[in-house]
Parts: sequence; C-alpha cells; structure tokens
Amino acid sequence: MKTIRSRALFQRANSFIPGGVNSPVRAFRSVGGDPLFIKQAKGILLEDVDGNKFLDYVLSWGPMILGHANSQVLKAINCATKRGTSYGAPCEGEVELTQLIVKTVPSIDQIRLVNSGTEAVMSAIRLARAYTKRDSILKFEGCYHGHADHLLVKAGSGVATLGIPDSPGVPESFARHTLTAPYNDIKATEKLIHKNAQKLGAIIVEPVAGNMGVVPPNDEFLEWLRMITKKYDILLIFDEVITGFRVHVGGAQALYKVIPDLTILGKIIGGGLPIGAYGGRKDIMQMIAPAGPVYQAGTLSGNPVAVAAGLETIRLLKRPGVYKDLEKRSKLLAEGLGEAAKRAKISFYQTRVGSMLGGFFTEGPVTDYAGAKKSDTARYAKFFHGMLNHGVYLAPSQFEATLLSTAHTNRHIQQTITAAQEVFSKLR
Repeated sequence: MKTIRSRALFQRANSFIPGGVNSPVRAFRSVGGDPLFIKQAKGILLEDVDGNKFLDYVLSWGPMILGHANSQVLKAINCATKRGTSYGAPCEGEVELTQLIVKTVPSIDQIRLVNSGTEAVMSAIRLARAYTKRDSILKFEGCYHGHADHLLVKAGSGVATLGIPDSPGVPESFARHTLTAPYNDIKATEKLIHKNAQKLGAIIVEPVAGNMGVVPPNDEFLEWLRMITKKYDILLIFDEVITGFRVHVGGAQALYKVIPDLTILGKIIGGGLPIGAYGGRKDIMQMIAPAGPVYQAGTLSGNPVAVAAGLETIRLLKRPGVYKDLEKRSKLLAEGLGEAAKRAKISFYQTRVGSMLGGFFTEGPVTDYAGAKKSDTARYAKFFHGMLNHGVYLAPSQFEATLLSTAHTNRHIQQTITAAQEVFSKLR
C-alpha cells in the first residue's frame, strides 16, 4: 500500500496544525504509523490521496448511516446551497427538521439546534443546572460528552485513546462539580447519589457507551437511573449523539423504553454536515432564551444546508425495513468476526447494539471502562493495520465503535470477514 502523498501531507500539516490533525484520534497515535488523507468517498468506499481504496466502518465517526455521498442527500444539499449557505435568521428547514425530531424521539417536546455535540451537551448541562438550581453533575467513567471543561474528567473517546486521564487546562473548581461513577455499576452510583443528592442537578450518560468501545447497558441500569433521578428530582440526560437514529429510529431511549428529561443529538441529524441539538420536556426547554433566562446562541445554529441534509437523511431512515436490514447485516458481520477470531484462537470479546459493533482484545466481559482498559491495545494496532492492508478501514483506536451503513452489502461484509480471517490467523 503506497502512502507517499499521505505522508507528505501529514508532514506539511504538522507545520500548521497541532499534531497534524484537527481531531486527536485521527493521528493514529494509538495504532502507530501516519494517518491516511482521504480524497473522496462514495457509498462505503473511501479513497485516499494515494489512490488506495477501503471499505469504511468509521463512517465519519457515525453520521454517514446512509453511506457517503448519498444521491438524495446530495440533491437536498445542492438545492439548499443555491438558496444561500447561511442567513443568520430563521428558515423553514429548521421548523421541518425540529418537528420531525420531536415526532420521532420520545423524550423531546421542544428542541434547540446548535453546531456540535459538545455545544449541545454544554448547553443542556447549563440548562439543567438552572432548572434544578444545583451546580454538580454526575457522569460515568469512559463516557465522552465532548470537550467542555467539566466533562473531560475520566472521559472516553480520544481521551481514552491517548491515555490522558484528565485534561490540563480544566480548573479544579470546575472539576470538583463533576462526580464520576463506573458505568453499569448501580451500587457505586447509588452511593454517590445518596451522598450528593442535594447538590446534583443532572446525571448524564451515554445510554449505550460508544466511546470506550461499545459497552451496552446492563438490564436494569437505565431503568434504575430513571427511577433514582426521579426520586431525588435530578434531571436525567441521555447523550445520544452516537445512538440517536442509529440503534433505533427513536434512539436508545426508544429501544430500551427509558425516557430521559433531556436528550443530546448530533451526527446523523446533520446528514454529514456539522450539527448538534438538545431537547426535552417543554417546561425545561422553555427556560432557554428568549423564552426564558438561560442564555445560549450561535451564528450558524439551524444552518439551512445542515438542516436540509439532516431532514433528508431522517426521511430516508424512516422508510420501512431500513433498521431491520441494518440489524441483519450487523449481526452477520459480528458473527463472522467472532467465528474468525475463534478459529484463530484469539481472545476477542464482542458487543453489539444494532449497527454499533464492539470488539475487545480481551477475554472479557467488558461492562465498564475498567474492563475496556484491559484490552490488548498492541494487538488491536496489529489488527487495525492488517485490516487496512486488506482494504478495510476501521477506527484507529481500540476504544471506538465499528459502524455499519445502509450502503454496506452482504458482499462487503463477506469481504471484511475474509480479510479478518487472514489477519486473525497472523496475530497468534
């Protein structure tokens, strides 16, 4: 595999961009080697600047659930750009997209569009603190909720990938308002809540953890969180930036039938363009300016091009049979990878929720961040590069998800399984 142009671009990038990338995991630090610079993408194929082509299971870290450059989404984008790319004023597309989300996601009565998941989480937590008149929040180890100061405590995603425990630059006064508990651990969480109930304004959780690898909730975990937060008048926030419109058309909350007070969305609702959103109960959302006193604003919020892409994406996802087909293909891939690892006698603990797949190089089980960190990351690095050499692009980190799109076919999946069989056989 030739990487001459990618290496040259990475060298140039390091002169102008810290670490040569604009988001840390892209740098390949945890798997070794230099990142590949992508020239174009179509369907599930990525092509880099050296002409190498790959089956893509990263999907821009989640948004491309219809595959890259979907013709109907591109048409919607092109139509929107002809009318202008930003107004700084309300547009009809905002109303259509938010109305569709409200009708689809169970917890959302009203919603505010922003520009990223980080911005949405930051705004939702400010709103929760204002509503409850309490300053502290509780999050779970290994769950990533963006890079706002108070949320980088024991975070997942790139923080886990790079082995950064808590980010420098976060004032201690901010961090002390953030409590952390092990994901899926009801006993430890209950102890923290009982001790701090009077100052806890919100509990935020990824209903399916997707930033320490894929870690599903235990059978009682989400229901118990809903019960305990109601008992102490604490707001429950589901961060569904990854799971929203991926594991179910109504998100993880519809899949598990647990309704939070506030929900964070992003990725898929922008159809591949930058977007974020937070929504929930009307009595809470009415506190946001100009309806209420909690201030939040954004120049590009409700951008007409992003909302056009998101609106078309969700419409396509709501067609009959879409999630049923995704489930079948995701199951086929997971079973094929598991069987390939078993034949090669490789310890490979698997998890899956819908089209989110996890594979940990450990005997398992993996139910929390501590379990995820037991994975053999050196072996994952060898697996990653082996698959790359066979034309399969996986996340350059043990602590990220493998994702499928509606553009993946049985042929693509079989090609991936065949590649994995060869790579696993060389890892013994």
